[in-house]
Amino acid sequence: MKRPTVYETALSHGVTRRDFLKMCSMLAASMSLDYTQSNKVVKALETNARVPVVWLQFQDCTGCSESFIRSTHPKTESVLFDFISLEYSEVLSAASGYQVESALKNVIENYKGEYVLAIEGSIPDSGYAMIGGVDAKESLLEVAADAKAIISYGSCASWGGIPAAKPNPTGAKPIKSFVNNKPVIIVPGCPPIAEVMTGVIAHIITFGEIPELDSVGRPKAFYRHRIHDKCNRRAYFDAGLFVESFDDEGAKQGYCLYKMGCKGPTTYNACAEMRWNGGVSYPIQSGNPCIGCSEKGFWDNGPFFVRRAKIPGSQTTADIDKIGLTALGVTAAGIAAHATGTAIKKKSDDRRGEE
Repeated sequence: MKRPTVYETALSHGVTRRDFLKMCSMLAASMSLDYTQSNKVVKALETNARVPVVWLQFQDCTGCSESFIRSTHPKTESVLFDFISLEYSEVLSAASGYQVESALKNVIENYKGEYVLAIEGSIPDSGYAMIGGVDAKESLLEVAADAKAIISYGSCASWGGIPAAKPNPTGAKPIKSFVNNKPVIIVPGCPPIAEVMTGVIAHIITFGEIPELDSVGRPKAFYRHRIHDKCNRRAYFDAGLFVESFDDEGAKQGYCLYKMGCKGPTTYNACAEMRWNGGVSYPIQSGNPCIGCSEKGFWDNGPFFVRRAKIPGSQTTADIDKIGLTALGVTAAGIAAHATGTAIKKKSDDRRGEE
């Protein structure tokens, strides 16, 4: 039986044509596409069937699932009921026990090479995690074997995360340590931004292929910039204005948090561009230094709130105090040059007036 397209499914759920087109525009924006490419999204969703998705959880805190269900562009209900067919999830499935496990077997048997496998959490050595009576590693390999693509949601699945932090008692490892014959899209973060999570799935639905990835497997659309590059406090960094303590005047004025241990200069993520909670804010904007949660081994890269990140463009941890003095010197020199130029121009204008 032919599966209904995304558009047909949306119509059956009471979505109007107008709302459908709005939804496509939001999807295009979430994938960092130019607005002129919205038509491609419309055509794809009018012709492509919903993508079956299996969501497995291993050593995790469910934070990635919690983030996913808070997506606003597009809304979570649109993703779950219109765009994808969530066939299995320990958190979101209505069924449980034998019923939900049989649903998983059904997907593996009937949608070979068609379903997307989303994974949350790291994989431990044998015996530390069992789901439905099956060892975590065994379960992963079974479901991954016939998946179209694998999405590694969160820093635990992507890098090992907190479970793999020293001394790593369970021997936790990331997904790529076990799967190397399938395309794996790494979407790190603790947790990742909701719209980044839905944007990756939207790309697969729209284009039928995985998005362009960087050298470590992250989608370039969302991990092409360091947070420092797009930070709303960057001007203060360049001016040498820093928060010295969380209760000082600089903190009240919104100065740069580098001295407070901000890892924005070495962290690749879309926080400063897409922001959280529907684009409202992100940690640095709210006054908290970036802890680098989307970077490999972030939990062991501490301590947090202590200056350790290297300034972009340098191979050593430069003296930030000298940067501040240099910035002030350059500013003073600029003011002096401007004043001199203004005086010269005024004298020239006065002479012309006398003539």
